Amino acid sequence: MPHALRLSELAIHPKCRTITRLAIPFRATPLRRPCTVHYGHSTVAATFTDNIQQAKSKGRYAFVSLGCPKNLVDSERMLGMLQLDGYELVDDPQGADFAIVNTCGFIEQARTESFAVIDEMLDLKSRGDLRGVIVSGCLAERQKEDLLVDRPGIDSLVGVFGREEVTKVADRLVGGLEEQRAIFQPAPTHPLPDTSRLRITPKHFAFLKISEGCDRLCTFCAIPKMRGKHATKPMEEVIAEAKELAADGVRELVVVAQDTTYYGKDLYGETRLAELLGQLDQVEGLDWIRLMYLYPMYFTDDVIDAIANSKRIVPYLDMPLQHINDTMLKRMQRRVNRADTETLLKKLRERVPNLVMRTTFITGFPGETDEQFEELVEFVAEQRFERLGVFTYSYEPDTPAAKLPDHLPEEVKEERRERLMAVQQEIAFEWNAAQMGQQMEVIIDRAVPGEQGAWIGRSYADAPDVDGVVYVTGENLQPGQIVPCEVVASQEYDLIAVAV
Repeated sequence: MPHALRLSELAIHPKCRTITRLAIPFRATPLRRPCTVHYGHSTVAATFTDNIQQAKSKGRYAFVSLGCPKNLVDSERMLGMLQLDGYELVDDPQGADFAIVNTCGFIEQARTESFAVIDEMLDLKSRGDLRGVIVSGCLAERQKEDLLVDRPGIDSLVGVFGREEVTKVADRLVGGLEEQRAIFQPAPTHPLPDTSRLRITPKHFAFLKISEGCDRLCTFCAIPKMRGKHATKPMEEVIAEAKELAADGVRELVVVAQDTTYYGKDLYGETRLAELLGQLDQVEGLDWIRLMYLYPMYFTDDVIDAIANSKRIVPYLDMPLQHINDTMLKRMQRRVNRADTETLLKKLRERVPNLVMRTTFITGFPGETDEQFEELVEFVAEQRFERLGVFTYSYEPDTPAAKLPDHLPEEVKEERRERLMAVQQEIAFEWNAAQMGQQMEVIIDRAVPGEQGAWIGRSYADAPDVDGVVYVTGENLQPGQIVPCEVVASQEYDLIAVAV
């Protein structure tokens, strides 16, 4: 297994919504330097102990990572390979040899954001402030060479499964070779390695990708076209990666996949998530294990038992449901129904103490009637999910849903989204109010800028970047600490607490 990487220098691009940190081999020489962290909507001045390799740089580059945590892991892998190959990450693309934009192509809004960042880099190139632009990730995979036709200033495209070639692409660009502008590889039967990453997340939490691709073929989703069929990462590789991350200081491990509960089906002939969770629960150094993207199918009793009886798995489950009306679920090709979903939710509530549930729904799917939407509203009000996100249906030309009849106007989709979110807002605020006077553990993420003894953290009920936060007052706290706190107030979706 490649040697572990350690966090060190930090680089930022204003379009990047997460912290971008470099990871460098343990053998490097320490050096202290100030740096600035951009996280969410906050900026925090900080000083880190860096480990800098004393070697001549092959070239200087900027990196922008967009999209979901699965894409973020791909970014970290590419950053790690470029670092180990001798390239230097910088915080400003102006004057760099090249910039890499790892894009998201999932829905129209994400593509719009990706195109905006690509155009920003191309504008710098046209002014002579940047030598080259490399576009990678899901948008590159989805549009392929058409992207070069639309934006001929792009120097190279790297598809989702071409990421292992990123250093060769960089070498050709820096060397002035133009014979191959696109690298696309077929989806592998074995997931690509995610070790030796240069982590973008803060040192104390990391994402762990346990599989690649998806076999679900939901009619609204283009992920299988971009990421291929489901491919399970072998259990021993997952555990080895978890141990590497724990050794690098990770205290919260966030398990992600396109379809987490399907883990093992393709590789072992049966789902093996319960066994994997049992092994992850034994990894020393981890305090919290958080599970995301749990599809309701294959959510078996042994998985529920593994969650309920674990030492480290927090009682927080992210299970995207998308709708609850049976006709809508069939049109979405979700292969679940309302009755089975309600049975599963009831079982989870009964068997997992203090459970916090997160889910997502789509409003305005083609053919959704007023009555079907009302059923969804009533279901949300009944189930009282602690965490919930709502998206309007996004028309995707290369998906089966695009061919369905009865597409709805955008204003109807948006009105329904706002109404469903209003119902959920009341539920979320009531849940927060019920935490008043309660004690809970909070993992400290960062200091509040310009405030003495004020910190921003998260409880077990808050996944990074998608949920609320807990504002904590206390002395001598540090990022990565898990601190017992008493909740003293709530502020909309956030809590305010005092370290005990």
